[in-house]
Amino acid sequence: MFGLSELAIILVVVAVVLAIKKLPELTRSAGKSARILKAEARAAKDADEPGTPRVIQGETVDREAPGTGPGNSTGTGPQDPPRA
Repeated sequence: MFGLSELAIILVVVAVVLAIKKLPELTRSAGKSARILKAEARAAKDADEPGTPRVIQGETVDREAPGTGPGNSTGTGPQDPPRA
């Protein structure tokens, strides 16, 4: 009656029809996973080369001068102890 390839095609079509609402979320998730996997593979490859500085992408935060933070503008608030 049906061969294995026809049955597989029918199952794929049924799965797509039933999961049509979740499909964009699933593809986004798969893309993020692929990017993370590539980044980790690249980091592992770079870790094999000694002496190469490692740059970590992140957010830069500007520190305020001591005593100018919230609560210290009037000079009456508690001050943080100096950090070493």
